[in-house]
Amino acid sequence: MKKLFVLLLAVSLIVSASSAAFAQGRKFGATYMTMNNPFFGVMNDAIKAAVEANGDTLITLDPALDAVKQISQIEDLVAQGVDAIFLNPVDWQAVAPGLLAAHEANIPIINVDAAVYDEQYVACIVASDNLSAGLLCAEDMLKRLPKGGKAVILGHPTTKTGIDRIAKFKETIEAHPEFTIAIEDSSEGQLEIAMPKMENIIQAVPDMKVVMCVNDPTALGVIQALRAANALEGVLIYGVDGSPDAKKMIKAGMMTGTAAQSPINIGKIGVEMAYKILAGEKVDKHVPVPVTLITAENVDQFGVDNWQ
Repeated sequence: MKKLFVLLLAVSLIVSASSAAFAQGRKFGATYMTMNNPFFGVMNDAIKAAVEANGDTLITLDPALDAVKQISQIEDLVAQGVDAIFLNPVDWQAVAPGLLAAHEANIPIINVDAAVYDEQYVACIVASDNLSAGLLCAEDMLKRLPKGGKAVILGHPTTKTGIDRIAKFKETIEAHPEFTIAIEDSSEGQLEIAMPKMENIIQAVPDMKVVMCVNDPTALGVIQALRAANALEGVLIYGVDGSPDAKKMIKAGMMTGTAAQSPINIGKIGVEMAYKILAGEKVDKHVPVPVTLITAENVDQFGVDNWQ
């Protein structure tokens, strides 16, 4: 009985010590605009792996495209006393109260993939070069359509990523009067929204030549709508992300190109910046991550099964 008591005491001490060690680890929070987009799942996996490799923990929350809910999530993370927050804003302006709550609690926010309007309240912004994404798509379109034509744009104007991509695309084709923008609308970056929007656009602009999509889920919704209407042939479709599904569509000849991001690298770099900030090191406010245009000409170099 005495030996059993000693054994149980030893086990209890080990468990207590482990719990104490775990409790001493850093705790991070993360809230992305939606986990319905595989891009954010891959990015979160990269962040979680890097955080846990340091013996720390990550709390991931999904506001499901609800800006008010995201503010509450940030405030909840602040109340939990997290050491830092990884944020991808639902609405780059409306998120301001959440930013202020974290700022007042001296909890650094690291933007991943998308910036916020009130940059003074965030410590670092790790995001793809979204202006380049729009430029690459526009330049490729100009090469493929020398005679011009009608363009349709499906963007996401409440996100800085969406604003930059579409603005640069439009700016690039402004010098080419042979192109006209027939319709510009919002897909909110969602396949489920893009598809019915495109069904209506097909009726309004049957002679469209190109569709510029704010991201790959939007492009996939556009493709589904065009295929269902037997109207896909002869229409150039561009997205942004470089997702496996988009690359498969490019390989199959149904999508023209995607300005490929790397959610894995954005996540890894975001974590790297977070630890530097917590260590008191100075980091750049903006850390751009390059993008690459993937088309049928180079898709085999990237593969269609995984993210780059």
